[in-house]
Amino acid sequence: MTGPSSRRTSSGWGRFRTQCLSLTPQQRAALILCDVLDWSTKDAADLLEISVPAVNSALQRARARLRERLPSRKPAWPANVDASAAERDLLKKFVEATESADFRAFESIIRADATFRMPPDFGSAEGLDEIFKLWLEAGFGSERVGRLRCVVTHANLQPAVAAYVCRPGDSTWRAMALDVLRIEDGLITEIVVFPPDRFPLFGLPILMDPAPEMNTCH
Repeated sequence: MTGPSSRRTSSGWGRFRTQCLSLTPQQRAALILCDVLDWSTKDAADLLEISVPAVNSALQRARARLRERLPSRKPAWPANVDASAAERDLLKKFVEATESADFRAFESIIRADATFRMPPDFGSAEGLDEIFKLWLEAGFGSERVGRLRCVVTHANLQPAVAAYVCRPGDSTWRAMALDVLRIEDGLITEIVVFPPDRFPLFGLPILMDPAPEMNTCH
């Protein structure tokens, strides 16, 4: 059974999508390009065939409208914490846990009522136990999946980790998934996973060369 906190978290994305429908088409497009896909205002302006000031104006109006309509959430970090340093430390721990499939390490950085989603229809889980179960069923940490290597980035103004996989017998790191993380009070409360075809949108390659000391992954 899920508690009220996990239900609120799982419904947050639905509320965001619903409120986006209240925006004008230009406001909605600017918000998705700049705040969800992390495009620059110049790139967004080029795609929408409008000026950069027009994009900035649309963004300001869209953000203000969403602030009015969406419930507030807890800050990512306590007021007395250096947010930049704390985020770097948390992401370092997440990367290390991912690359080594260290579930005990994940327990120390992911909140017990966290949610995991793979939109649009590739599964979801609520609560740490269910998240771990889903990961294990998918083969996370097993030899058949291969080795993982991570790159830190940002998406939707949130920290994100791009995972590459090197399958057994292969020698190339291939894009696997982009994990977008929501942080509240210093812990990860939501992981939203996007497929590898999104990597170029964030300037990430689909393939990475093997490390100099590596021939094939075992």
